[in-house]
Amino acid sequence: MNMMHIILYAIVPILVVMLAGFIAGKKGAFSGDDAKKFNKVVLDFALPAALFVSIVQADREMLAKDLKLTLISLVVIMACFMMVYFIYKYCFKKNTGADAAIMALISGSPTIGFLGFAILEPIFGTTPAVALVVAIVGIVVNAVGIPVGLSLLNAADETIAERTGHKKESAWKPVIHALEQPVAWAPILAVVMVLCGIKWPAYLSPSFDLIAKANASMAVFAAGITLSAVKVTLNWQVILGSILKMIVMPAMLLIAGLLFHMDPMNLKMLVVAGTLPPAFSGIIIASEYNTYVADGTSSLTLSVILFMGFCPLWIWLTDVALAAF
Repeated sequence: MNMMHIILYAIVPILVVMLAGFIAGKKGAFSGDDAKKFNKVVLDFALPAALFVSIVQADREMLAKDLKLTLISLVVIMACFMMVYFIYKYCFKKNTGADAAIMALISGSPTIGFLGFAILEPIFGTTPAVALVVAIVGIVVNAVGIPVGLSLLNAADETIAERTGHKKESAWKPVIHALEQPVAWAPILAVVMVLCGIKWPAYLSPSFDLIAKANASMAVFAAGITLSAVKVTLNWQVILGSILKMIVMPAMLLIAGLLFHMDPMNLKMLVVAGTLPPAFSGIIIASEYNTYVADGTSSLTLSVILFMGFCPLWIWLTDVALAAF
């Protein structure tokens, strides 16, 4: 795979649009609250539309082929999620269980919903296979990771509820809430339709495509605004979070994919998905609970910068590994 193509068509556009959002935020054209509104448009409308339309164009054979992708994504990403949680809970004395839960939501999850299509499509093309990778990883992050993280957060420290005015929730409430979100149920509905053999009329797609095309650009621009509103500080917890996200997660995905003989193209897309910066949703939750905001945001910012170099590096390493095996 041509590295110059990856840099020019996937990395540079992300930098340019994110820089535009960063400058807009610094100049006061948009605020952090505006970024949250943009993110809501992405998560509730643009991304679900993009996932739904792309997946319903697949077939049963493609879904069967992606079963291994689903299982490896679920096991490895959640293993990384829990690893981050335990490291930050037990290796840093000053951290509470709530701090560890926030860091797991950040450095234990890739921001697949915001940057998935923006990165994968320029590299691998606009295909149903790309959409399925984004959908599968997105479901793991949003329908499994976030509920687990919220359950750990609520169980860690009851004073959080008192401090923020939140009532302590049951363990199942975050799961149900996550599945109610369009970004979770839209791809699930599309998969059910494909499995049932329900054909999607081609003339309906343009009605979804218009909002779907706003997904990548709006998400990246909003990320720039978010970064402009935070003060970055470097310490060992921040650096470790970036290492766990940018090195450990893609390495574990690559090793698991090779061991279980994943389809080479699916493996390459999954490794790139695992290399994506930490989930922005973790920062939103951290702000809502006023927990671990500074270090979490700093780790996110550092990872975004490192991603520009690690993305082509992991693609090259995956090609080398596949050739060796």
